[in-house]
Amino acid sequence: MYQAQADRYETMVYNRCGNSGLLLPAVSLGFWHNFGDTACNETMKQLCFTAFDNGITHFDLANNYGPAPGSAESNLGRILREHFRGYRDELIISTKAGYDMWPGPYGDWGSRKYLLASLDQSLTRLGLDYVDIFYHHRMDPNTPLEETMGALAQAVTSGKALYVGLSNYDGETLEKAAAILESLHCPFIINQNSYSIFNRTIENNGLKEISARLKKGIIAFSPLAQGMLTNRYLNGIPADSRVKKDGRFLNESSLTEERLSQIRRLDALAAKRGQTLAEMALSWILRDGIVTSVLIGASKPSQILDNIKAVQNTRFTDEELREIDAIALA
Repeated sequence: MYQAQADRYETMVYNRCGNSGLLLPAVSLGFWHNFGDTACNETMKQLCFTAFDNGITHFDLANNYGPAPGSAESNLGRILREHFRGYRDELIISTKAGYDMWPGPYGDWGSRKYLLASLDQSLTRLGLDYVDIFYHHRMDPNTPLEETMGALAQAVTSGKALYVGLSNYDGETLEKAAAILESLHCPFIINQNSYSIFNRTIENNGLKEISARLKKGIIAFSPLAQGMLTNRYLNGIPADSRVKKDGRFLNESSLTEERLSQIRRLDALAAKRGQTLAEMALSWILRDGIVTSVLIGASKPSQILDNIKAVQNTRFTDEELREIDAIALA
């Protein structure tokens, strides 16, 4: 039986999520990749053990994570049941609904019908009575925002979620949604969006500034730009890389000579800071205190141990920030 390390809370940094009472680890574990039915059960267990042993209390999922859709939740449910039964109150489990999940008109987007049915299915797969955070996964241009936000509020009042979040929203829609959720007295505390040195969308669409003004947390996914902000591609594209195996999220055309040059220059700057490129990329996201947590993916425990080192040095000089911008935004 798994026994968590006694010193698991000694080195991780925990940040307040907006103005809520919830603290999240500066580094959270995402289940987008490597937890589906094609993954190794033993590796999945060791990833969860390593994360929790090092203070990562937040496991982030969605209904459609796999492959197959739903399998990441089912696999975590088994791990929780077999190994984490005594640690549920030390864990933050989040899930989402918003992308295509089952056939027909009721398995996608943002209707009350879909969101509440999906949450019930997620709880069954996870083997839980509630999740800590339930997100709407993407904006729905056709369903009234009031309906979608009302479904999130009902998830909380029914006791099936403690807090709610929004994912892949822009700043303008976020502000409208926040007003509705406030009127419903719904504990909306966090936004989940892609953010990295190479992807500044939440800065450009106003979401980062609006989240800070509204005192909502942000958790960043793809903080390493699908592996580009690691040492993986310093010498070109390895034959066994995800680019070669599966080009859905990062394809070979993205790794131009110009991009590879940027990666190498950023790596040199990271070395001057005494960090790896991945550590610096994560530290950069956490630098100003607006982002609550970064979501990392991992295929082996050593990657988790490497990435959590980022919390040790999140301070940047003005000159370092200017140099990163000059490289990444050129």
